[in-house]
Amino acid sequence: MTMPVPRLSPIRLPHLRLPAVAVPRPVRIVFGFLGRLLLRIVTAILSAVAEVYLGLTHRVARIIHGVIMGMLRFAVGLVRFAIRFAIGLVRALFGLDRQDAETVTRARLKLIVLAFCLIFVAIAGRLTFLGIVADPNGGRGGGSDAVASARPDIVDRNGDILAIDVKSPSLFAEPRRLIDPDEALEGLLKVLPDLDVAEARARLNSGKGFAWLKREITPSQQRAIYRLGLPGIGFVRENRRVYPDGPTISHVLGGVNIDNQGIAGLEKYIDGNGLSELHLAGLAVDRQQEPVQLSMDVRVQNAVRDELMRAKDKFKAKAAMGVVTDVRTGEIIAMVSLPDFDPNIGGNPKDDAYLNRLTTGVFEMGSTFKALSFAMALDSGRIGLNSSFDARGALSFGRFKINDYHAENRVLTVPEIFLVSSNVGTAKMVLSLGVEAHKAFLRKMGQLDRLRTELPESSEPIVPRRWGELNSATIAFGHGLSVAPLQAVMAVNSMVNGGYLIPPTFLKRNEAEAQKVAVRVLKPETSDKMRYLLRLNAEKGTAGKSEVPGYLVGGKTGTAEKVVNGRYAKNKLLTSFTAVFPMDRPHYLVLVMLDEPQALPETHGYATAGWNAAPTSGKIIERIAPMLGVMPRQNLPNAEQILRASEPAQKVADRR
Repeated sequence: MTMPVPRLSPIRLPHLRLPAVAVPRPVRIVFGFLGRLLLRIVTAILSAVAEVYLGLTHRVARIIHGVIMGMLRFAVGLVRFAIRFAIGLVRALFGLDRQDAETVTRARLKLIVLAFCLIFVAIAGRLTFLGIVADPNGGRGGGSDAVASARPDIVDRNGDILAIDVKSPSLFAEPRRLIDPDEALEGLLKVLPDLDVAEARARLNSGKGFAWLKREITPSQQRAIYRLGLPGIGFVRENRRVYPDGPTISHVLGGVNIDNQGIAGLEKYIDGNGLSELHLAGLAVDRQQEPVQLSMDVRVQNAVRDELMRAKDKFKAKAAMGVVTDVRTGEIIAMVSLPDFDPNIGGNPKDDAYLNRLTTGVFEMGSTFKALSFAMALDSGRIGLNSSFDARGALSFGRFKINDYHAENRVLTVPEIFLVSSNVGTAKMVLSLGVEAHKAFLRKMGQLDRLRTELPESSEPIVPRRWGELNSATIAFGHGLSVAPLQAVMAVNSMVNGGYLIPPTFLKRNEAEAQKVAVRVLKPETSDKMRYLLRLNAEKGTAGKSEVPGYLVGGKTGTAEKVVNGRYAKNKLLTSFTAVFPMDRPHYLVLVMLDEPQALPETHGYATAGWNAAPTSGKIIERIAPMLGVMPRQNLPNAEQILRASEPAQKVADRR
């Protein structure tokens, strides 16, 4: 039904007459004409505006009328559909129009399917509503509202638990449901006196749908709060990471944040290798993740840590470090850096205890680094065990002089240079091969690039910008080049395992897997000669105090002066000892380092590695060797016999 548009007649206004004024006739004519013209213009404009207004009003009325009628028709249709559907549903349920059993069954199946669809639609709608309304700004101290995610267990090489998730209650509030926030806060403070009052009050009065109050409370605290009977206060059980051994393996395992996400060490490595993606996809569910098995042995770790703590206290050192590796596979069996920290307790990552000195720290390794110089010389083919070098007097480079700690002042053979740890002899030996050859060898041995392992924390070596003869001379005996201790360990492993450079790993690996990533860097005969020198040093040289009866230990001491204000300080030493056992069939390497150990009366006033790091290594080997399946033996060969026994193998290798 349409409404007719009313036809408008023009608006007529009364004729305006100007009052009689004594003005000239021409002026009256002009003003009269202008007045009539203006009047007609105004009249036309007003007529047009009125017509437009009435037209728009009519159209709006028609639109409103159409909408109302449409809504009425829709409502009537909906009511009719509901009535018909209800009648059909009743007839179907009571079988009023059933024709046969098959038709009735089909009708009932359709009814069931329809009911399930309605239920799922309702659930989906509710979830969508909760997702939109949920408060995204809860959290405690920067934590998120997400419940702490599940993580896989971490076990050592023997299956002993090193890290595990346990269920822990966390306290939250629904501020919208609170009756009296102040009363609730007063009750909570009786159970949780350490609660931040200002922060908790702000959260309780926020009027939001959700807010964390305290993560990871104890079961007794949960029971006490539950008994308060506070509406709008609840608990959620979430995963909490627990480290049963406390600080024992802290630098390797690292730690997690309040949401159970890895932030350091192997925990961060695990997240970076797929776990974080599983969490985002919602697939990281408890007990559905395989444990991560490490190469570490917690028994060996405890023994190494115990001996290092004793040595640190005995020699009043600032820090102590130790690592045990399998030279055949590159597996790290134990790694200790003291001081350490307890990952179960939060702390400041900037504290000294959080620094893993074996991977993140870089040091001038001192005479321990001489082993690389001897390996380079012997592997070149130009220098043999019978070669000799003049060690009489200092080696001069302009105003710089290189001296020996205990100068022999004579011509020394290669084994003698190793035994007396001659700086002059070692420098001359390296310089005879050339600076470029020295750089190429150290790069091949992995000493000039950052060492990458499963631990995210690592540091670049500090390499001279301009590498000349003086640099090669000092680097030859362990000064002028700073590396991570684990880098040096990797190189020494290759000297005794037959010449293979194997990247170290914290994950369990067998010898076959190790050979796939191994790179030959030394000749087999070079490795045999290095084993001879290392064992000879324990028999006759500076490594004598590391000797453990029955285990055929060999090694090299290292004493480096630390740099203080750009100068080497003679009273601040970094001592180290690299031990390998058993030397006739090398299997394990032990590195011990002490930072600024002090001289004792029993060391006769010396603070060098032979008096502190070497005996500490011997004590560690004595404790861990049986754990690693290395039993003491009798009638062990000496260094000369080890070298002679390797000669047939060298000839076979040459023929191949």
